[in-house]
Amino acid sequence: MNKAQLVDAIADKMGGRQQAADAVDHVLDAIVRAVVAGDRVSVTGFGSFEKVDRPARYARNPQTGERVRVKKTSTPRFRAGQGFKDLVSGDKKLPKSGEVSVRKAPKGSLTGASAVAKKAAAKKAATKKSGAGAKKTGPAKKAVKATSKKSLV
Repeated sequence: MNKAQLVDAIADKMGGRQQAADAVDHVLDAIVRAVVAGDRVSVTGFGSFEKVDRPARYARNPQTGERVRVKKTSTPRFRAGQGFKDLVSGDKKLPKSGEVSVRKAPKGSLTGASAVAKKAAAKKAATKKSGAGAKKTGPAKKAVKATSKKSLV
């Protein structure tokens, strides 16, 4: 599927081909600009885009066998999310064409960074208040899991 086919696929849901084309263009532009700036773009259930730096290295010219210096560079990387992987592998069934296959964003996640920061601060304050009464899940729990895996093998 190319970009024109993608626009055609969502045109009826967006109210027209021009609105769909604009939406696709704006989404792709926002992803590209964020990755170029070094930010990570994560879409829940779909995947994440990020900028990866590759160090300078030596490679071999396959024709001559000569050693060639390759400059350091940055490349984009996409990692598929678990929901996407499950759909492609067949672990989960693809919903009907009228339903959305990628999970919607959690409630409140689209309100902006300030709301997320406030929630995180409130959560920290709540854990500080609970103090010693909090349930501990530390290395002891991990050790039990590790020993149970060994016994199964």
